[in-house]
Amino acid sequence: MSTFTQHDPSRSIRAARGTEITAKSWQTEAPLRMLMNNLDPEVAERPEDLVVYGGTGRAARSWEAYDAITRTLENLEDNETLLVQSGKPVGVFTTNKWAPRVLIANSNLVGDWANWPEFRKLEAEELMMYGQMTAGSWIYIGTQGILQGTYETFAAVGRKLQAEGRLAAGAENEGPLAGTLTLTGGCGGMGGAQPLAVTLNDGACLIVDVDETRLRRRASKRYLDEVETDLDTAIAKVNQAKAERRGWSVGYVGNAAEVFGELLRRHTAGELTIDVVTDQTSAHDPLSYLPEGVSVEQWHAAAAADPEDFTLKAQASMAKQVRAMVEFQDAGAEVFDYGNSIRDEARTGGYDRAFEFPGFVPAYIRPLFCEGLGPFRWVALSGDPEDIRVTDEALKELFPENAHLHKWLDAAAERVEFEGLPARICWLGYGDRAKAGLLFNRLVAEGKVSAPIVIGRDHLDSGSVASPYRETEAMADGSDAIADWPLLNALTAASSGATWVSIHHGGGVGIGRSIHAGQVSVADGTELAAAKLEALLTNDPGMGVIRHVDAGYDRAHEVAAERGVRIPMAE
Repeated sequence: MSTFTQHDPSRSIRAARGTEITAKSWQTEAPLRMLMNNLDPEVAERPEDLVVYGGTGRAARSWEAYDAITRTLENLEDNETLLVQSGKPVGVFTTNKWAPRVLIANSNLVGDWANWPEFRKLEAEELMMYGQMTAGSWIYIGTQGILQGTYETFAAVGRKLQAEGRLAAGAENEGPLAGTLTLTGGCGGMGGAQPLAVTLNDGACLIVDVDETRLRRRASKRYLDEVETDLDTAIAKVNQAKAERRGWSVGYVGNAAEVFGELLRRHTAGELTIDVVTDQTSAHDPLSYLPEGVSVEQWHAAAAADPEDFTLKAQASMAKQVRAMVEFQDAGAEVFDYGNSIRDEARTGGYDRAFEFPGFVPAYIRPLFCEGLGPFRWVALSGDPEDIRVTDEALKELFPENAHLHKWLDAAAERVEFEGLPARICWLGYGDRAKAGLLFNRLVAEGKVSAPIVIGRDHLDSGSVASPYRETEAMADGSDAIADWPLLNALTAASSGATWVSIHHGGGVGIGRSIHAGQVSVADGTELAAAKLEALLTNDPGMGVIRHVDAGYDRAHEVAAERGVRIPMAE
């Protein structure tokens, strides 16, 4: 067995800035910089361990593998493709200029072996790593990467409460959550987007996390307004914000398994009224969820010493937290799973009502997926924030009628602090993503931005994932677990000019529960890039449209007919 190094506190990685490149072209400089950006201390949760986010989601399997990847990218030709197997570079083949420069497969296991114990065994033998979604595919952009999706979700929650008469409509200039209080848990790399998403919708938010350093980190980046260690003080502050109908977030240091139950007691007693309850702890991996009775300092040692016992304790604590969430719903709160498998872990932990509240996709997001709408993210490889300002303004000019997009871009420019290379995300649908990609390529060609732009997305998209506890929960035709779609999505991206393509297993919800695909492209100002971008950014969201047409959604049929998406069985 090789002696790979996964912990090296002496390593500090930061992507290059500017227009000088060390690779042979921007098509290979881009994945090089994005891999390095994933491990920037501003971006990654534990960069010394190659962990980007999500408990154990890594960018590379080992430091030796990381060094081999970066060395290969620096020397890769524009007709060669690097193959990466679970974070380890395993080969380079001659392909062609339209082929991806990098193909990545992470954490993929055959069905009967697709479980955490088998994965951990293989990981311990240095044969695999957990790539999460955008950690092992080198397109993580910090907490901002999930911010707009979270913002869209909470906006939909507020609109639902208003439509059902459970919340009075606010003033014209107020967000849909004005006058509400949201309770949630988990303030890590993904969950850390929640407080800002709530406050951008003018709601008050109380977020619970066991690790004070996570809360302090989000506060330092303005995703969270303040941190409290006294529960009474935290409650008083969010109650005041709710009464004043202003957005404000407070992070409370505590274990959600304990705190949710105590807040339920106070809610029932009338000490406060909690309107919305959700959670985004790292419940997808029981070893990344701290059970009651274990301190933060003991956490990793206890999990490593006896993973099976730790898992049972974590599942019991998740069952307790989910019980409180269900009882909040019984008491009239809007409750939803934000996609971390906590319901299934709670069910395994012995709580038989765990699935009585819905996941966020069927509850709020699926109508957007039917239009191919989803997360469109881009990164300024120059490292210059001015390039993002230029792209923001250009997008507003490109889509002058999209007031919702304008509001989001203005809010992001004002409130979002960049982590690592400057980046932005917005949700665009079928047709609009291709227009945006071509626009960015023109900006590069005309010198209006100082270096090429990387364009990617989350693996959480309309047609790129099979995840029965999240994106494909409760599909209209019962096709929740059919994983052909993300595989077709990856093949389509590879055929359409993506610069790098990835297929992962288990991201977001845990091993055995999802298959998903990602793609990234580079707007380098060339005619070849323009042709690739038009094909890729048309076909990729088109997968979302055809996936939902196939499942029987009327809106997807309408979009396909309106926008010329060919459906053979309908012709």
